[in-house]
Amino acid sequence: MRNVIALDVGGTGMKAALVAADGALLYEARRATGRERGAEAVVESILDFAAELRQLGRERFGEPAVAAGVAVPGIVDETDGIAVYAANLGWRDVPLRARLAERLGADGNGRCPVALGHDVRTGGLAEGRIGAGRGADRFLFLPLGTGIAGAIGIDGRIEAGAHGCAGEIGHIVVRPGGPACLCGQAGCLETLASASAVSRAWAEASGDPDVDAADCAKAVESGDPRARAVWQEAINALADGLVTGLTLLDPRTLIIGGGLAEAGETLFAPLRAAVEARITFQHIPDIVPAALGDTAGCLGAGLLAWDLLSAEVTA
Repeated sequence: MRNVIALDVGGTGMKAALVAADGALLYEARRATGRERGAEAVVESILDFAAELRQLGRERFGEPAVAAGVAVPGIVDETDGIAVYAANLGWRDVPLRARLAERLGADGNGRCPVALGHDVRTGGLAEGRIGAGRGADRFLFLPLGTGIAGAIGIDGRIEAGAHGCAGEIGHIVVRPGGPACLCGQAGCLETLASASAVSRAWAEASGDPDVDAADCAKAVESGDPRARAVWQEAINALADGLVTGLTLLDPRTLIIGGGLAEAGETLFAPLRAAVEARITFQHIPDIVPAALGDTAGCLGAGLLAWDLLSAEVTA
């Protein structure tokens, strides 16, 4: 059975799969990224994991993987296959596509083309094609996790931008003079409305340093006024950022994922109301939760690999 390698590399863990042409997951595995061992060790772990998966494909399904797709965080040059920078992995200018293709081509199983993608855009690709955005010609995918980034979906593809930076909605300034952001600005959306921002705000408001955003959501549901104030402040900031995005992009569907989305209607009901209260001439999109959870990046990496093969056939 023909299959491709799909790898989603995160700051702490890697999710991997062998994916069939119809999108079925034939095999799944996870392992630690091992960033504490240094950037080069992380790269070697990725190469080793991919090589093991290719051999596994041959042993279990009678054919080694015919291509590989890899999603990584940070700044990614998808055209040249370079992992430009990732603060949480410590690497700079890693020619990851070339190194993977070399490693996989040297395993005795023949050539294996490789596609490299940005983790959020790759997750957005999966959500758009086979998840919550299926059938939408224009969508915006927004995972609310440690930070906030976005993926702009247009007719089945993800717009990377002229320099690979499209979708960085987390760095729209929504509160000038607000909290300092690692990007060098102050008051960026992700400093106020990410899961980590809510965790920090609720820890301060509750006086408990061990609480997180999920605890805040539970406190909101129980009627705690302090939690409701923290939650509403985050929703107001998020709605301000989203209206900027909606005004620029006019998506048909807005897909919210990440840790905050796990709060369900505790997030979505007030967020829809806040966005609707802010729009004037804009068309409000369907605001829906992501459907694929933490498998989106891996599934998207598989789609990148199959797309690469299709492009080679038609070239």
